[in-house]
Amino acid sequence: MRTAFVTGSAGFIGFHLSKLLLEEGFRVVGYDALTDYYDPALKRRRHAMLRQHPHFSAHEARLEDMETLAAACREARPDVIVHLAAQAGVRYSLENPRAYVDTNLVGAFNMLECARELGIGHLLMASTSSVYGANEIMPFDERQKVDTQLTLYAATKKANESMAHSYAHIWKIPTTMFRFFTVYGPWGRPDMALFKFVAAGLEGRPIEVYNHGQMARDFTYVTDLVRGIRLLIDVPPPQVDGRREAIEGDSLSAAAPYRVVNIGNSESVPLLEFIDRIEEEIGRPIERTYLGMQKGDVPATWADASLLERLTGYRPNTPVRQGIREFVRWYCDYYGVKSAGPGKNRPGREKVMAMPPMADISALRSTQPEAAP
Repeated sequence: MRTAFVTGSAGFIGFHLSKLLLEEGFRVVGYDALTDYYDPALKRRRHAMLRQHPHFSAHEARLEDMETLAAACREARPDVIVHLAAQAGVRYSLENPRAYVDTNLVGAFNMLECARELGIGHLLMASTSSVYGANEIMPFDERQKVDTQLTLYAATKKANESMAHSYAHIWKIPTTMFRFFTVYGPWGRPDMALFKFVAAGLEGRPIEVYNHGQMARDFTYVTDLVRGIRLLIDVPPPQVDGRREAIEGDSLSAAAPYRVVNIGNSESVPLLEFIDRIEEEIGRPIERTYLGMQKGDVPATWADASLLERLTGYRPNTPVRQGIREFVRWYCDYYGVKSAGPGKNRPGREKVMAMPPMADISALRSTQPEAAP
């Protein structure tokens, strides 16, 4: 039985990944601080569900606590490490930047040190589409230069990529970095747009829509995402001196057993269309307050996931409508609320601004200098 050490196991993605790995016969050792960045009760509930499986165990401690982290890793003796734990959120990095330095930089360094000590067979680490920053060529490709991060959150994640590459080079640790694109689905984070929009809609509260709705995102359903991670576990980057035929479009480093892989749905969905789909699923209109671009945002994201498909034979493909429906079903069940149901009371509303055609997604780029991912 293979053992996976999963950091952030009580988090949104870590929970779903741990659940999938357990279903596929792994022993999973989780590690999570259960911080109060959002409701810890939701995190505890996720961990409680995982603990029902006999092959799951977890440590509750911070990544910055090197002594506890190292002891947990030595005890687990994992075959693979999947490092998901981080201080999340683009906008929160404007309010509490030190949290990102502590968790995303110091914590990632500690994890790299543990991987080095263990001589781990494959280290997989989470990055983000936010590292593409001010890039304007879409869809985003892993081989694009990414030197224009626009928030501290994005900068810490880019730093993680560079740190991991150096360890892969010096210590020969096979390392895969994956860049996530707007993950959503059941058991999601309350600070994410879908969660906030559904909660507000069901409670009759208005939502804030930034850049007057002129935004688009590559929404990636969480079970698609973790399936991609699971498959990548079995595709460690080869050592420099043991390589054969190159894979088309590979981001494999010439200096280390290291690659970057996008995990996204390969479709950029206009935000206003996304909100329309939410209204359909909850069966009622949502009052919208249109505002200018918020610091920490970019107008659009769009993943080129062809490398993931070439490496694993898999590409995320859950339609946004289906994903929203599954989230609304979970939300209503978890919080004990009712919606009018799909298709009922469908609101008609006049759009504030017409969306440009998605074929010309570059038109979504903002001229505001403070825009960020």
